[in-house]
Amino acid sequence: MTTRGYKTILSAVAVLCAAQIAVAADTPPKGAIETGKELPLYMIPNIPEAAEAYWAPDSRHLIAQTRDKDAVKTPFGGLGALTYIFSDDGKEVWRVNDRGQDACSFFFPDGKRVIWTSTRDNLNMPVGNWSDSNEYPQGGELYTSDWDGKNVKRLTNNQYYEAEVSVSPDGQWIAFGRQINGNMDIWVMKADGTEEHQVTKTDDWQEGAPFFMKDNKTIIFRAWLKEDYGKVKPTPMTIFTIERDGTNWRRHTYDRGMNWHPTPAPDGRHYVYVRALNETNWEIYLGDLAGGPHRRLTYNDQIDILAHISPDGKKMNWGRATGEKFMSNIKTFVMDISSLDVGPDKYVPFNPNWGEAMPAAKAKP
Repeated sequence: MTTRGYKTILSAVAVLCAAQIAVAADTPPKGAIETGKELPLYMIPNIPEAAEAYWAPDSRHLIAQTRDKDAVKTPFGGLGALTYIFSDDGKEVWRVNDRGQDACSFFFPDGKRVIWTSTRDNLNMPVGNWSDSNEYPQGGELYTSDWDGKNVKRLTNNQYYEAEVSVSPDGQWIAFGRQINGNMDIWVMKADGTEEHQVTKTDDWQEGAPFFMKDNKTIIFRAWLKEDYGKVKPTPMTIFTIERDGTNWRRHTYDRGMNWHPTPAPDGRHYVYVRALNETNWEIYLGDLAGGPHRRLTYNDQIDILAHISPDGKKMNWGRATGEKFMSNIKTFVMDISSLDVGPDKYVPFNPNWGEAMPAAKAKP
């Protein structure tokens, strides 16, 4: 791939929450269920281009960073992103934040507040690149607000890169990724910004995209090895779980494929994630923490990325490229997954013996 082509791709995915993008061939997970067809789906109309959206507690609204002319432009001159909320029928659409450049966002379970990442108070710092860990925007801070963008409260104030944020189902905890001196780790804090502490403390694994399981203490996330980044393509990514106090770190994928962006289903056992099957074909899979077979959910010649299951377990949204070129015109789609039986009525507590225990990691100095 030429330098120009690579930059074009990075520009196209500037609305993504940071993660290394894979562009080489891979294979389906061993033993995966391949039905060859997709469940009923539709594209949400009337909303700006958005690749990454998360469901509200009502299983009807979503929050996303979407392309906006008022956002700070990307390093390659493309439209940056600002935080929006919209209904899954596209009839309600509004903007939450009006300046800077935004990344990941999430709803609180109270149905009143949201949390989002923005550079709005660090506009004098380099723009950075949300899709390249060597150039993450230092100065991406975390904010909470009402759904309409009022009552904004800044939770972090250190000019590090902070993003990849989520909220525990009980609304008491926030998990996020923070990069310090080139090292990515998972951090947590209380919903009001207090009791901040570091969860992962490794120099080799680069952890991010943390999401709480239903027990409010177990976190599912992905990580890559620093030695692979930029050298192995696609960048191998592994799916892990860990408790918010840093104990019981367990591995759940065991191959050298790209296992990216795992988000949990409300049944407490399954999760959806992204896998690259070749250079231009990335698909969504349903994984099983208990060790059962994975199931392919999307069948599309382009990319399908960043999926999330609604709290009622009936719908899944994700981003799909709809343009002629790779990564172009990414739209938000919704799939009816009610037949998969991964809703809260099927809930099972997280089993601390699922997966493979990881050796104690060497703490950073």
